Amino acid sequence: MPQNSGRLAGKVAIVTGAGTSNQEIAGTGQAMAILFARQGAKVLLVDLDVKNAESTLATIQQEGGEASVFQADISREVECRAMVEAAVARYGTLHVLVNNVGIHGDGRITDVEEAVWDRTMNVNLKAMVWASKYAIPEMVKTGGGSIINISSVDGLRAGAWPNLPYAVSKGGVVTLTTHMAVQHGRDNIRVNCIAPGLIFGAMISDRLTDELRTLRREANPLGLEGTGWDIAQAALFLASDESRWITGVTLPVDGGLLAATPLAAVMHFRQ
Repeated sequence: MPQNSGRLAGKVAIVTGAGTSNQEIAGTGQAMAILFARQGAKVLLVDLDVKNAESTLATIQQEGGEASVFQADISREVECRAMVEAAVARYGTLHVLVNNVGIHGDGRITDVEEAVWDRTMNVNLKAMVWASKYAIPEMVKTGGGSIINISSVDGLRAGAWPNLPYAVSKGGVVTLTTHMAVQHGRDNIRVNCIAPGLIFGAMISDRLTDELRTLRREANPLGLEGTGWDIAQAALFLASDESRWITGVTLPVDGGLLAATPLAAVMHFRQ
């Protein structure tokens, strides 16, 4: 697609966690970055693993898009500041920030380890604070922008997996989103949250048996398996001017999973 057309034409975006560790399965960040570039955005691909991000870059360049890689541990404030500065230095401005990086954090309250708790909170929640802290002033300079925080359905309801640190961090993302949306609305900065459901992506693929993968698919009303591309389509809408009057929203992209009670799932979906 020519870079003077598309739903994000003329926009500069940062996508954190833009690489993928599995070349056969698109990660959520990778899918968002590729889709943004297809729609005309210039994209800074941020990842701790340069090799993973370069895979995304290769796809974007092959399709005629514009992007570049920036290596960062975004749990560190100084690296988030450098990330935003790099985007502005390379592309002149900043319009969109996707806070996508996330890691597993397993354990029940009775067996959670302090190191796991701290690392999960740092990467999944604190990193969004640092990234947004430095992105917002640059967005103000350009007249506004869109911040998209990636949470999870596990941040809204307890899932089957004992992953308390992860779930609490993702619940914090929802709260962070609403506060940022209110505090920066008059800056013309929209802040929204996507809560992915039980998608099949690079982050979870090595933890799923065929049986569990089938069960996850059957648990939602649509009976369909979601992918990173489904999350990317929602992010594209929230990044674009089409969502100009939407802020402070948490959007489940989950095949209807949150609409059903466990009893409904047993009675209707496993017939």
